[in-house]
Amino acid sequence: MKELKKALAVLAVAAMVGCSSSSTTSAKYKAGTYTGTGAGHNGDVTVEVTVSDTAITKVEITDHQETDGISDAAIADLPGAIVEAGSADVDTISGCTDTSNAIIEAVNAALDQAK
Repeated sequence: MKELKKALAVLAVAAMVGCSSSSTTSAKYKAGTYTGTGAGHNGDVTVEVTVSDTAITKVEITDHQETDGISDAAIADLPGAIVEAGSADVDTISGCTDTSNAIIEAVNAALDQAK
């Protein structure tokens, strides 16, 4: 019985190793610049997201109708936070949640195109 358990454990490990992929050999994105939009408080927020094969390298807000002053923190801080995190899975900024969500939605739309 111990022999069978050992054999099953070895097979399970082999199956996991065989199914895993190396991030250095497969591209995560098709390199380029992509545009996405998300619904903000006062209208759409448009972003341009630049990616390499493996990373988000730049996020730029190109158009918005959000209220100056209220949306400033999200517009200034979220693009850098997304690049640093390597993902749009970042926290929203208090006080400008609608704008934050619009930026995140727009980045995700752009990243969908890059995949």
